Amino acid sequence: MKINLLSILSKRLLLKQLFVLLALFSCKETSAPKKTMDATLQLHQMHQKLTDIIITDIFSPPVASRIYAYTFLAAYEAGKFTKLGAPSIAATLKGFDAMPVPEVGKTYDFQVAAIKAFCTVAPKVIFSTQEMAQFEQKNLAEWQKMLSDSIFKRSVAFGEQIAGVIIKRLSNDNYKETRGMERYEVKNNATGRWVPTPPDYADGVEPHWAKMKTFCLDSASQFRPVPPPAYELQKNSSFQKETQEVYNLSKSLTNSQIDIISFWDDNPFVSKHKGHLMFQDKKMTPGGHWLAICQLFLKQQKVDYYPALRTYTLTAIGIYEAFLSCWEAKYHYARLRPETIISETIDKQWHPYLVTPPFPAYTSGHSTISAAAATLLTNFFGDNQSFTDTTEVAYGLPIRSFKSFQEAALEASESRILGGIHFRSDCIYGNQQGKKVGEWVLQRIKI
Repeated sequence: MKINLLSILSKRLLLKQLFVLLALFSCKETSAPKKTMDATLQLHQMHQKLTDIIITDIFSPPVASRIYAYTFLAAYEAGKFTKLGAPSIAATLKGFDAMPVPEVGKTYDFQVAAIKAFCTVAPKVIFSTQEMAQFEQKNLAEWQKMLSDSIFKRSVAFGEQIAGVIIKRLSNDNYKETRGMERYEVKNNATGRWVPTPPDYADGVEPHWAKMKTFCLDSASQFRPVPPPAYELQKNSSFQKETQEVYNLSKSLTNSQIDIISFWDDNPFVSKHKGHLMFQDKKMTPGGHWLAICQLFLKQQKVDYYPALRTYTLTAIGIYEAFLSCWEAKYHYARLRPETIISETIDKQWHPYLVTPPFPAYTSGHSTISAAAATLLTNFFGDNQSFTDTTEVAYGLPIRSFKSFQEAALEASESRILGGIHFRSDCIYGNQQGKKVGEWVLQRIKI
């Protein structure tokens, strides 16, 4: 019995020693880094770099929304593992294969994986690929100094796996097909239909955008609004009243109204003419402006990495879906712009304060995506959250303060009427449309 007892004790001691060795080996790989990285700050830098590239590359607002949605979704699917039990967003969306999962028993740094996923997807949807490559190299190099070689390489490889699934979906979302479709032409002279406007008389932008695959909407036409007021020139018709309102407002703009117009312009590429000279002015897209507001508020509230990543991603998806919904309505109804009817029936020399964008009026894109973004941000942060929007300072514009996201969205919408490029019904129904899209995204993606 003594021999057997000693044998048992020896075996137990041997097992304990083995566990200690395993623990030491495990601790060696996962030991705390010599210095720490602010992953949340780096996430904001990723957003800013992407915005800067979108401005430089001059993407139209709908296309820019696609860029934001796919890149942030890639980052989320890799970075979500920083929070135990965090669900996949892609699993709730249409057309995505199952996302890779980490190998059991292996150690990863999922913030590194998120950077790699983001920076791997981005070159598939932007032009300035070298600039993004430099950003990736710089940021990953900082992490590499802090991690063991095996953890770093494994994390990078995991980010690449995530990116592969995202890239497969974006390669089959009809974007390439819509590039080769016929440009939008005015094939008849029906009254009330959209026609190209001064100064460039450009063709309609993204006339086939509604053919893009949705993320969570049943279809791009799911929230198509009722038709706009009928084209009627009688003095007391709804259409004539709306037309006269735009014209009257343009003749008596106050300095405060001009500030509102300029602040929410968000035209990514404006051709300005002076005599025989033409020059371009570049700014954020409407979606870019709202994601900048999102960033501003995340910083103000000092939101941690995972909820910040989730907020960016859901807001980007909501904006993308709102553009699909809005553009479907635009080319379905093909409503003319105020500039067309006012110059024809009221004042031949009239031009709006803003340059009229080259696509139909109904519904208002600013109104639709602003309402969608405001609905999502209100859900995340609560109603009546006051904030000061400093995001336009870099473009030479002053700051503006708001009592809530909804107030900001309504002002963005009103700016389009004051700027002379939209009728009031474009904005009213755009607001309703965007709110429905935002609510639908929240309903379908419950995280």
